[in-house]
Amino acid sequence: MFTGIITDIGTIRSREDRGDTRLVIGTAYNTATIDLGASIACSGACLTVVDKGSDAAGHWFAIDASAETLACTAPGMWDAGRRLNLERALRIGDELGGHIVTGHVDGVGRIVSVTPVGDSVGVVIAAPGDLAAHIAAKGSVTVDGVSLTVNDVTDQADGTAHFTLNIIPHTQEMTTLNEAAAGRLVNLEIDILARYLARMQARG
Repeated sequence: MFTGIITDIGTIRSREDRGDTRLVIGTAYNTATIDLGASIACSGACLTVVDKGSDAAGHWFAIDASAETLACTAPGMWDAGRRLNLERALRIGDELGGHIVTGHVDGVGRIVSVTPVGDSVGVVIAAPGDLAAHIAAKGSVTVDGVSLTVNDVTDQADGTAHFTLNIIPHTQEMTTLNEAAAGRLVNLEIDILARYLARMQARG
């Protein structure tokens, strides 16, 4: 379980494709405090630490990403050199500053536009049709692991939806959303409450 409050930006040091894809991620976390088997959300995807250490370049941890993980997340995000939003799993007693995030990516969105709004940035994202009904104005959504509030939603004729976010300077500084650009693909996780409501309606 996570909150969508990013606590580090890691960088993929290396990628090795074998049965699964082994990724070594550089981090500012003190890996001596991370247990093997611990969960870390990497740009919204909950992954398990299978190795860790430190060297002259700093601390690092390794994860194995399955074919299912690669298929369900934004293409290109697991390439060597890519920066990832990192969040360690929520512990009892931690402040819930964002919203409840599971670390299960529901779909991939596409940034439609990025527009300066004062010191902030307005970002419009296209959500796929199967997620469109689950994104609501003033509700929560997770974009590349970042907990954000939806400003407004506009349904499109093709069944998709465009939703607008306001990215404040602090969020730009602390996350990879400072790289937001039209056409970039991002991981989306809808609010867990929307998942349960959709399931109840389907069983209706």
